[in-house]
Amino acid sequence: MTDEPRSYNADLSALKIDRNKRSGPPGQWKRWLHLLWVLLPMVVYLIYLNIVKQVTPAVKVNTATVQLITGAEATVELVATGYVVAQVKADVSSKATGRLRRLNVEEGDSVRVGEVLAELENDDIRAELDLAAARLKRARADSIEASLNLSRQNRLFESGYATQEMLDAANALHLRALADVDAGIAGVKAAEVALENTIIRAPFDGTVLIKHADVGEMVAPFASALSSRGAVVTLADMKSLEVEADVSESNINKVKVGQPCEIILDAYPNMVYPGNVKKIVPTADRTRATVLTKVAFDKIDSRVLPEMSARVNFMPLTPTDTALAQPIKTVVRSALTSRNEKRVVFKVLNGLVQETPVETGRQLGDMVEITAGLEVGDEVVLAPTGGMKSGDKVDITK
Repeated sequence: MTDEPRSYNADLSALKIDRNKRSGPPGQWKRWLHLLWVLLPMVVYLIYLNIVKQVTPAVKVNTATVQLITGAEATVELVATGYVVAQVKADVSSKATGRLRRLNVEEGDSVRVGEVLAELENDDIRAELDLAAARLKRARADSIEASLNLSRQNRLFESGYATQEMLDAANALHLRALADVDAGIAGVKAAEVALENTIIRAPFDGTVLIKHADVGEMVAPFASALSSRGAVVTLADMKSLEVEADVSESNINKVKVGQPCEIILDAYPNMVYPGNVKKIVPTADRTRATVLTKVAFDKIDSRVLPEMSARVNFMPLTPTDTALAQPIKTVVRSALTSRNEKRVVFKVLNGLVQETPVETGRQLGDMVEITAGLEVGDEVVLAPTGGMKSGDKVDITK
């Protein structure tokens, strides 16, 4: 009987909580749970950004590379663009109206002054010339007859067989005959001029640039009719070719008459033609804020053609050693844009763009000197859109 209560008490003591036994901190699992709730949104956001970047289509862009220029290009005072223009050029037309019978030239032909370029139908003018020549012959014959009659009347008057009235009448007939001769000569000249107006001649030595009319077409001095042509050919003196370049008003003070230049045609980028400033036109274009500058070629060849686009490097008036010129970094001007009143470019890195502030120096035509912010070989976006920002994905157009 005594052992049963002891056994029962032993079982109850096993269920008793030992408050002296140490366990883990009561709030540790709460801290882990709080940290999980903080990290989980960040992880979800990063996953979302990664998915969005992969799904968002890339913007197609053109790019350019930061380049290093040395030598003569680094000593350039100013660069301007323009076009080759012939200073002696004319749209050659006829002074008469008619149908084109003959055209003796084609584009590219060289002609001499006075050479016949074309001829209009002129059979009617030739007939008028023949008629005027015949009238002149008749007037001359009449003048001979009137002269003989006047001589005869003079002899008769001196012998007393003719009156003064008869002598005066003979003299009047003689004068009228002489006047008819003068009128006949003038008529022949008028017909010759009319005939010459149907013949189109070269006004100067040059090269045919454009043929405006073909055989059988109507030609008129001022193209008064819709179906008529005003000019037959366009002629230019290839020795008078110059480059007309637009220089910004803010830089025109760097240009002087006689200043040496380098002319580079877009068609032949590896050819440099020496030149000099021939004339600065004394007026400005208010719409473009530029001043027209004419640059003459020192040496020219047959590859230079009118209307070719060209770049003109205005060299310093004082010769410099191009070998010692400090190289400069340049980038295409269209790569520059403004953000928050700062000049920036968008540099391409691993298919994404990064907004990069830059400091600029001289403007060299389409190129701008970069003094800070970029390195040679960096790839930048051309003409970036106003909404472009760092991190945008781009697809480079080849």
